[in-house]
Amino acid sequence: MKKVLILTNSTGQGHNQAAASVEESFKAANYEVKKMDLLAKNTKYINEILVIGYEFLASYFPKTYGLFYSLTDTKLINKILRPFFFFARRKAVTLINEFNPDVIVATHSINISVISPLKKQGLKIPFILIVTDFKAHYLYVDPYVDVYITGSNYTKQSLVDRHINPDKIYPLGIPINSKFYTEVTSVNELKNDGYFNLLLMSGSLGLNTIFLVLKELLKNKHKLRITVVCGKNDNLRNKLTSYCNNNTFENKKLHILGFTKDISYLMDYCDIIISKPGGLTVTESIVKNIPLVIPFAIPGQENENIDFLVGEGYCIHVKHIRNINNVVDNLINNPEELSKMRNKLKELADTYSLTEIVNISNKLISNSKKR
Repeated sequence: MKKVLILTNSTGQGHNQAAASVEESFKAANYEVKKMDLLAKNTKYINEILVIGYEFLASYFPKTYGLFYSLTDTKLINKILRPFFFFARRKAVTLINEFNPDVIVATHSINISVISPLKKQGLKIPFILIVTDFKAHYLYVDPYVDVYITGSNYTKQSLVDRHINPDKIYPLGIPINSKFYTEVTSVNELKNDGYFNLLLMSGSLGLNTIFLVLKELLKNKHKLRITVVCGKNDNLRNKLTSYCNNNTFENKKLHILGFTKDISYLMDYCDIIISKPGGLTVTESIVKNIPLVIPFAIPGQENENIDFLVGEGYCIHVKHIRNINNVVDNLINNPEELSKMRNKLKELADTYSLTEIVNISNKLISNSKKR
């Protein structure tokens, strides 16, 4: 039985979700799988700085996070970081010797600082890195990565521009839960009741900007069914629930949810998604062929995601929240625009694959054993 070691990190839940998807694909192919967050277990304080620091800055000081993201987008970044992951590399060596994986897959760029020095020292195990956004930060750029999995040809080109061999890059889509591909719920009765269906989200952090967007949407004159997913932000959910219970809104049906695993189902009965453009959320909307409206984003990688999505006609970016109803009204009044966007999303989704990473791994393993 072949073995795969999957490395992840908890700066946002997207990396863990991608790791879970990869795990599912390899298990279906009869691989023995070990999934681990090496940083959480072996560089506790550094990991807390990364995870808590990301969540704090992204939630409360997004512009500062965006500045930090830009300042670290340099060739030197991986060299600067490597000394901080000495203990994680020691643990990785022990883990690799004990588990003896045939291939290593990472869903967070920070794992380059763990695996790349080992590759440089002679580690022969193939190393696959998944880019979980649509433009590659310099954290992803390293000559010892054997294969990159990206979300689009646009992402591939961003790596090529940074001198990565294009033959090493496979635009197969960011890995997401397979149910987004396989589970489709028929909800025609909801879509035929005269209401336009909106799914309002902001990722696992549940950013408070949702409240501002919802207040604007509730002023809309059309019949709207609005489902709001607050993620793990219980304070936000309570605030929205209280606000909606204490006010009356004409022609509005409201559903306020916390963290849920039913996003695939919720997307099936939505006409559009209103969300920040995290890599996993964007990929889920692409696979479901649901147009995305973006009224807010965390500066940094999400702004770069917007550049790709708007440039290709996959989404609509609302630069000022107060203009959200103009966009919604235009889509309601011009259903052909929605149809056009859906068709473009389907064309991209048809290039995606959750299983091809296993085939690529098999080839890498075969080639490594021939050396």
